[in-house]
Amino acid sequence: MFNDWQNLIDNIKKGSERAMARMISRVENREPGWLDAMKIIHKMSGKAKIVGVTGAPGAGKSTLTNTITRELVNRKYTIGVIAVDPSSPFTGGALLGDRLRMTEVCNMEGVFVRSMATRGALGGLNVAARDIVKIMDAAGKDIIIIETVGVGQAEIDIVKTADNIMVVCVPGMGDGIQAIKAGIMEIASIFVINKADREGVNRTVAEIAMMLNICSGPSDKNIPILKTIATTGEGVAELTDALLHDLEAKDKKKDWVEERTKEEILNLLEKEVARYLWGKWEKEGKIDNTVKQIIARERDPYSVVEEMLESLIAEHKCEQF
Repeated sequence: MFNDWQNLIDNIKKGSERAMARMISRVENREPGWLDAMKIIHKMSGKAKIVGVTGAPGAGKSTLTNTITRELVNRKYTIGVIAVDPSSPFTGGALLGDRLRMTEVCNMEGVFVRSMATRGALGGLNVAARDIVKIMDAAGKDIIIIETVGVGQAEIDIVKTADNIMVVCVPGMGDGIQAIKAGIMEIASIFVINKADREGVNRTVAEIAMMLNICSGPSDKNIPILKTIATTGEGVAELTDALLHDLEAKDKKKDWVEERTKEEILNLLEKEVARYLWGKWEKEGKIDNTVKQIIARERDPYSVVEEMLESLIAEHKCEQF
């Protein structure tokens, strides 16, 4: 069975976008063999730089991502783009409309665009996002851009994945105050004021600069605040210069990589343990009855989770002896 995965990996090494797309789909769906395949992919990855693009809905993130990608391709970089769209809480489906706004770069040589849904992930990234980054990395992409669904007070998962985070704001939308509420000061590598032809752009720049000066540490006072008009490309060359400069600086910080790796291990552990235990209880037919007991206040979810973990420990002890 694993031979099929190995064929995909071999074709990814050769630069096959079709193989990359197939492997991403299979890993997202957690098909049998995905874990062993990702172990191989991990050893092939580690060279690409990862950029997060986040900001309020309507800030023009997709258009800006499209324009930055074009600029990077013109500078001879190969690019992977992950466009994340929110999924329906009822059907799990997503419109994946970001890709519609990236039709130009989708057809450019050296660019691979993948749309994906959050699948209920609160932080804007589902658990497979890191895996997709590694697959694109293994395929030889120089820079991988992740465009998230937008920022809120909990939607800052991108900081655990990206080397550089661009926070996109728009004049007149109250982004300055939102930045304080959402804790964006802690995650931004670059602030981008998009749609800079709108009234109030200088005020927005001044508000963000003031907040950086008041609320942040000494190093944060040097965070660039750049103005762009993504639809025309104005300011994008300067933004790309700042991006590449920051990526080069981050390359020298080993502690940055170490912290991100710890987060990846913890995230993967949480998701896989939960997936294993949930699947085991479903297979044993315990879930439905347990849910009914909790609703009836005969049991509580805390005790149920405790029982699940105890069963895992007991199972592990049995396997040892």
